Amino acid sequence: MRYGILSDIHGNLEALDAVLEALADERIDRYLCLGDMVGYGASPNACLDRVIGLTTDVIAGNHDHAAIGKLDIASFNQFAAEAARWTMRQLTPEGRRYLAELPYTRRLGDLYAVHASPANPEDWTYLTSLWLADEAFDAMPRGFALCVLGHTHVPGIFEKRTTQDRSRQVPAATLGLESECRYIVNVGSVGQPRDGDPRAAYCVFDTGERRLEITRVSYDVETAQHKIRAAGLPDVLAERLAYGK
Repeated sequence: MRYGILSDIHGNLEALDAVLEALADERIDRYLCLGDMVGYGASPNACLDRVIGLTTDVIAGNHDHAAIGKLDIASFNQFAAEAARWTMRQLTPEGRRYLAELPYTRRLGDLYAVHASPANPEDWTYLTSLWLADEAFDAMPRGFALCVLGHTHVPGIFEKRTTQDRSRQVPAATLGLESECRYIVNVGSVGQPRDGDPRAAYCVFDTGERRLEITRVSYDVETAQHKIRAAGLPDVLAERLAYGK
């Protein structure tokens, strides 16, 4: 089984289409979307349509919930809150219902999927440290050796060999999974990378080869920026796309 795994599309249709075009050459058997299809970008309904047509294996992200009033945006920064309110006004009734029904987690074979962290998936914790990774590994359901997530918009891999060992971060984008280890993989962001690389990120996981790869692809950033500005969204949301910040 070859999984194509996406996260944090954030209404960026140009980035999503570039990723889907790249994945069309990857012999993907099953697609998985880890949430935050909307928020920030100017094409929320089109992105939802793409995902709905692609797969039923989808989970909710915090911006998905914010856009339907299921999450209080008081904790959002000024620009994220403005984008959430704008997205709320744009969503179709069908899109609202779809987002409202998404689960927080999914279990696909030996693959566990969550948007933010296995530790309290509904609290939207940013998994950004080894201490938080240890907590996340402890919270993973029994029997799962691999968890995939997004939320931080920064791709990365955490590894843990035994329950007594501390987590460590693996400096690699391609990884062969070892049977004695467990892994938490942040697949990065399709629509708003924040690691200094403006290219869209996605992940391919081959269960037969036990091999996982996080890949980047260029997309039409200028068109995505133009749409954000034309929609009257904050200019910073357009500007940051060019720098991957």
